[in-house]
Amino acid sequence: MTSNGANQQDSTERVALTVGDRFITTIEKVAHGGHFIARHLGAVIFVRHAIPGEEVEIEITGTGNSFNRADVVKIIAPSSDRVSAPCQFAHRAGCGGCDFQHISLERQRQLKSEVVAEQFARIAKRDMQVVVEEVGAPLGYRTRFNAVTTRNGDLGFKQARSNKVVPVSDCRILQPEIKYQELSSRKWKGELRVEVSLSSASERTIATGYTRDETPVRTSEGPDIGQYSINGFKLEVSQRSFWQSHKLAPKVLTQVVSDFAEPKNGDRVLDLYGGVGLFTSQLIEAVGGSGQIDLVEGSKSATADAMRNFAEIKNVKVHTGDVAKLLPRFSQSDLIILDPPREGAGKDVVLGMAALSPRAIIYVACDPAALARDTTYLSEAGYEITKIRAFDLFPMTHHIETVALFSRVKVS
Repeated sequence: MTSNGANQQDSTERVALTVGDRFITTIEKVAHGGHFIARHLGAVIFVRHAIPGEEVEIEITGTGNSFNRADVVKIIAPSSDRVSAPCQFAHRAGCGGCDFQHISLERQRQLKSEVVAEQFARIAKRDMQVVVEEVGAPLGYRTRFNAVTTRNGDLGFKQARSNKVVPVSDCRILQPEIKYQELSSRKWKGELRVEVSLSSASERTIATGYTRDETPVRTSEGPDIGQYSINGFKLEVSQRSFWQSHKLAPKVLTQVVSDFAEPKNGDRVLDLYGGVGLFTSQLIEAVGGSGQIDLVEGSKSATADAMRNFAEIKNVKVHTGDVAKLLPRFSQSDLIILDPPREGAGKDVVLGMAALSPRAIIYVACDPAALARDTTYLSEAGYEITKIRAFDLFPMTHHIETVALFSRVKVS
């Protein structure tokens, strides 16, 4: 009897949904990745364009063994935090970029705080409450973008989880100086990748390549190397090299990293995934002539930039290669700063850092799930998180930037 009851319950929990199914449900909470959780007859559904507490009609857009996907198609009982999206392309059939435009700004940041807390509770098994801090205006902040063109040559962006290109005539989160409307009015070649960046010297660079071709894009307009200035230090950034997209991000992140690091004269610093040298540039004066900074980065374009940026500075060395493979070359470090890609550092890099016995590790993360996972590895290696701050460097989207300080646990 017990077995039959269990099987009946199990079959209820695994109710099969079909793409195109529509029904009314209540949204429970926010989930990692810009989705919101709902349930229907035991099935877990990740819903786009919702807000917790809302009663909505949804349409199933994808199915799977552990969860399903859906879009909101009608608001039955809206949240008080629901607002009109400032962009006409921010809807379920529109651009897949700004997935939070329908939510009030304060609630956006609250939801991001909840995501950080949930990831740390689920993955790292610890309570981590952090306030996501506002950084500048929610529109007109972005200094670079990657777009694509349709077969007819219209400039636009892809829909969420789709290769369909939606022509977009105006992008509200881009800096006005990029002049996106002028770019969208051009007649481009069909099926192009279009990458545009704006330097702090207001130089606009456009690079293009075909979507069917995996080769890197090539600069077609403007300088191939942009000029940037961060707190008085000048940096060159090539079109192919990574740079923070929010216009205020370099200043905000270098400030908090410096505050957390508390660099001292003579410190030996490792700047892992160091890019063109953003954090290195801000620590040179603090470590002084007797200190040493080693920048490690996998991108050849970025390290070529870094070598030019620090060519006249004797105590900065730039290393090109995989971080996990190069770490064993170092024998000691006082401070380690790392800004890894979205997938995080991983166990090998964490163990490699811990082996160097730095007094502090400052971790810049764009994915709270990866940070939570690596927090567990760091804890096992003798480093505990002692400070954390989060910044809304991607308003109108679900993305979050977090900076965490890990200190070595003193063993008696």
